[in-house]
Amino acid sequence: MTTDHPGDNQPPAGRPTLKTIAFMTGLGVTTVSRALKDAPEIGPETRRRVQLVARQVGYRPNRAGVRLRTGKTNVISLILDTHEQVGGFVSDMIYGISEKIAETPYHLIVTPYSRTNDAMEPVRYVVETGSADGIILSRTEPNDARVRYLTERGFPFITHGRTSLAQPHPFHDFDNAAYARIAVARLAAAGRRRIALLAPPANLSYGHHTRAGFQQALADHDLREAPFGAVNNDDSIDKVKMAALDLMRGPQRPDGIISTAGAATFALVAAIEEAGLRLGRDIDIVSKQSFRLLQLFRPELNVVNEDIRLAGQELAKGVMGAIAGRDVASLQSLVVPDRVIAGTGG
Repeated sequence: MTTDHPGDNQPPAGRPTLKTIAFMTGLGVTTVSRALKDAPEIGPETRRRVQLVARQVGYRPNRAGVRLRTGKTNVISLILDTHEQVGGFVSDMIYGISEKIAETPYHLIVTPYSRTNDAMEPVRYVVETGSADGIILSRTEPNDARVRYLTERGFPFITHGRTSLAQPHPFHDFDNAAYARIAVARLAAAGRRRIALLAPPANLSYGHHTRAGFQQALADHDLREAPFGAVNNDDSIDKVKMAALDLMRGPQRPDGIISTAGAATFALVAAIEEAGLRLGRDIDIVSKQSFRLLQLFRPELNVVNEDIRLAGQELAKGVMGAIAGRDVASLQSLVVPDRVIAGTGG
């Protein structure tokens, strides 16, 4: 006969199990199991006590057993481009995701892929093998085939960035059109008239948004664009520097630059100084940053902060909400920047 009481007077040896927690709390295994799942029929004090003991003894659910019983893996897959910089952006995103799922049954795995290969391959792998309960996507495109695929199959996911697809889906995004507008306004206020944009890749959604905001703001302030050429913020630091150096020495030299990546801004500053120009006097830069180092590097830089750790937290909340079947509209968030932190030279 099955009972809701611990079967032994001695704690089980080896890896902590539900029976370990039951022994230490004096509760039944079934009660412990329900408390760990935040079951509403278990009182809040009991849930807190069980979860505290579970953390203290290092209890981890047996994933194979969970999957057999529930069909769930308790895994979230972050599908990550291997060309992304591990420092700063990616590490902050992973930290934010991990921070949000730390008190849940979920675990994070990183599923890498190369942008030179088929971006659908890792998505198909996760879906077809059932190796995760939900997916977090980055480098979102306006007409993203991965989003269509996951939507058609009803597989829980969230994107870092928006799409132009008719079917709504969970996302978290930074308003890059708004960023471009306030950056142009800052340069216009400083008396700059010829503005260059170091843009994101044109195939990505945030590239479209940045370019649209930039063009609108140029028209609003009656400014001219100094074309940057084919280079974008995905290119190597050396390539960005060489393109910027050519621009600084050319006939259409800008007196203002908007950078969409903090790392690339180091290359822009190096090119400006190598060309014999002075930041904050001959030319101003407004740059996004996620690691808050740029004004320590050059106080003359104007910056707009993008909180990537917050993005990770929102993505984790959103994908867990998608797994739980929450309404899509409640799983969409947009951070709108509202100010530029002025440099000392502006």
